[in-house]
Parts: sequence; C-alpha cells; structure tokens
Amino acid sequence: MKKNALTALLLCAGMALAGCSNNAPATDSGAATTETAANPSAKSEGVMTYQEYMDAELESEVTIEAYVQAKQSWWEDKATIYAQDGDGAYFIYNAAVSEDLYEQLTEGTKIKVKGFKTEWSGEVEIAEGAEVEVVEGDTWVAKATDVTDLLANEEELIKHQNEFVQFKDLTVAPAQEGSEEAFLYNYDGSGEEGNDLYFNVTKDDKTYTFVVESYLTGTETDVYKAVKELKVGDVINCEGFLYWYEGANPHITTVTVK
Repeated sequence: MKKNALTALLLCAGMALAGCSNNAPATDSGAATTETAANPSAKSEGVMTYQEYMDAELESEVTIEAYVQAKQSWWEDKATIYAQDGDGAYFIYNAAVSEDLYEQLTEGTKIKVKGFKTEWSGEVEIAEGAEVEVVEGDTWVAKATDVTDLLANEEELIKHQNEFVQFKDLTVAPAQEGSEEAFLYNYDGSGEEGNDLYFNVTKDDKTYTFVVESYLTGTETDVYKAVKELKVGDVINCEGFLYWYEGANPHITTVTVK
C-alpha cells in the first residue's frame, strides 16, 4: 500500500508526457560504495542534525541536509526523493523541484531541504512543497545496513526508517494463502504489468511483505524482472529502502536468489 496510489493515473500520464524514466539505485549488491564526504553527518549553520529532525514536532518547519540515494518520481515540478546522511534517512515527498533541478539530483548529490515534517500511516517524511537546493561539493552514497535480525522487532527496526538496508536468507512464501504464486500485482492482486509487485518472505517462522515500487524500480529494472521469476521456497537476499506503511513496508531495489 502506498500514498502514490492515490494519484497513480496522473503520475503515469505525467511520466509518459514528460518522457521521464524510473530512477533506480545501483542494482549490484554492495555497489553503493562511492564516498567522498569527509563527514556525511556534518551540517551547515542553521541546519538540523538528524536527531534534531527526529525530535522536531510534527507539522513544524525543518531544514535538513542529506545526500540523494534514489529518486522515486517526478511530475509537474514535484519530486519524491530518498536521502540519507551518516546518522539516518529522510523521505522527501513531492518536493518543489523543476525538471532541470531533478536532473541534477543524481545519486550521492548533497541537497538542502526546507519544509514541514509530517507523518502518514507511520511514515515520517518532509511534506509536499518542500524547497530543495543542491549543495556543491561532497558526494556520498550509503552502504546497505543489515537489518535482518531486526525484522521481528519493530521498535528497533523503525529507527532505520527510510535507510538503505539489506535483508539476508529470507524464504519466499506464497503471495496469498492457498496459492503457489510468489508475487502479486498490487497488494491485492488487482494490478497488471507495470504496477507494484508485492511478495511475501519468511524469517524465523514469521512472514513479512515486501514491495517493488514501480515508480522507483519499473518494469525494465533487474529487480522487477527478478521478482517476477521468484518461486515459493526460494532463499533470497534483498536490498532496498525501509519505507513504512502501518509497519515495515520495504521498497526493494535488488533481489538475489541464493
């Protein structure tokens, strides 16, 4: 389940008209190693630390600096971005970003964002309409943090919300009870090629639902194709961004069958 589903038709039309493509992060496990920032947690004057951002009240104005890790979508001068610094991660929803600026927001680019902190179904984010500017100089791309052992502990897992993370040794489970299908188009199976892919995995006898978010990683990406080839019982490793929707709802960007 995702907020973008509310505007899916508009976004899809917009991508076609604007000639936009999905922007996926590196597809090779461990590939996110580019690092030139001496201290990815360093902030300019007047900019919040990650902890100050997390401590800020909902609906309050926030100013953060972080590094672009992935771009999820762009339409009508609105961009949705995953960003991260050395202490934590940020989800920036429908920020005010021109097409020219969007092209500059490559993986690892440092940005300054001013907007309002909000929450939607457990997902803490910077709300629609935030201002974004590129900060020249350092670049930095986060390495995936292994959170496999935290899957069953939401209180600890949520501390990594929106980070680039990895999960290891998961077993693919049926996408629906009584089915041998390994994935669904949309959370309820109502979709078709080009929609999000939902799949279930088990770890230590507990089941979790992961998502390939089609705006982030579309039909031509390796991960979209890989999930369509999964079989129930496959053991896999995954990487992706720890999005939150009434619980952990990871947006998966790589899948490797062991």
